Amino acid sequence: MKRSFSLRRAALLGSGLALIAVTYGLVRLAFGLFLPDVQRDLDLEATAAGWVSAAASACYCVGALAGFVLARSHARALVLSAAVTAAAGALGMAASSGAVLFSIAAVVGSASAGLASPSLVRLVEERVSAPGRARAQAFVNAGTGPGSVVAGVLALLLLPDWRTAWAVSGVAAVLVGAAVLVAAGRRDEHDGGRGPSTPGRRWSRAHARLLVVALLYGAGTASVWTFGRSTLVDAGASTVTSVLLWLTVGVGGAAVTVTSRRTAGLRARTMWLVTALVTAAAVAVEGVVPASGAVSLAAGVVFGWGYTAATGALIAWTTEIAPEHAAAGTSVLFVVLVLGQAVGAAGLGAVLDAAGPAVAFLLAAAVTAIGAVGSVRSRRSQERAELDLPVAGA
Repeated sequence: MKRSFSLRRAALLGSGLALIAVTYGLVRLAFGLFLPDVQRDLDLEATAAGWVSAAASACYCVGALAGFVLARSHARALVLSAAVTAAAGALGMAASSGAVLFSIAAVVGSASAGLASPSLVRLVEERVSAPGRARAQAFVNAGTGPGSVVAGVLALLLLPDWRTAWAVSGVAAVLVGAAVLVAAGRRDEHDGGRGPSTPGRRWSRAHARLLVVALLYGAGTASVWTFGRSTLVDAGASTVTSVLLWLTVGVGGAAVTVTSRRTAGLRARTMWLVTALVTAAAVAVEGVVPASGAVSLAAGVVFGWGYTAATGALIAWTTEIAPEHAAAGTSVLFVVLVLGQAVGAAGLGAVLDAAGPAVAFLLAAAVTAIGAVGSVRSRRSQERAELDLPVAGA
């Protein structure tokens, strides 16, 4: 019986990682990877592409907010919704005959990532015992890295045929979603827990500074996600080298599945400080030495590890503060992070045009580092706020 449970848990973690890989790495974040080829074939102008990206971020937030409300009692339904929207978005982009249909599909597909994260946090919370829960959450959340690696490989193998790449992603979404539902099994009678389905005012007070640092982190990391590849191309890098940047970011993110064993014992605040500072350093390097392909690719690995581990630290941090609201906390924090990315992309784009990549990326690195240091300075007040929170299940 114990061995059967272990296998079922392993299946849940593996399929959960794959769902994150598809919804984030192959659908939401791959938009920027395939965008140059899409623009060429569908006459999608840069300004329009920017609005599509902003709308996709907004749709992600809608999905995550749905997770905020529903994950506690409807995690399996959210998994199904994540798989369906990812498949619809990817297959819609593959089949689109014009820029309008492609844009609609891209926006719909982005909701899948927002739906996936809180539902998987809840499923892991229900089915993994407390001693191994933090490591399990970090493992599943690391799926963005492998997804980015697969997206990069698809780009290297298939470009300029971006339609086939999106079709592969759509089929993968269906298969992975089904695998998660099978691995999760039926919900046990005791899974629902007790207490309010959404956090209250004391939860908000305890998370106030955490929300700020998540916003700053999103704004800073928008530099690489939005302008990393184009900065390399503008510096003279080949198409292969610029695509390899995406792949190395994914490799770094995938490495979190290995390092999580060593970092699982760290407090969430400590992990956040380390990963945010590592990310800030990688962002700075990407902007200062874009002409050096080898250095830029190495920085991509560091960025991928830092970004994936930092988002895992956010999950661990909200879980430490209020474990009974871990899924809802994840939804809110990821919404704020994505809003930060939207604001950061717009602001850094203006700085990039006016002052060049070095200034823009150094500014982004400074914003990211401020978020890291801000979490340390607020530690004492954060702990006081935590003392006011009810215990789990109260």
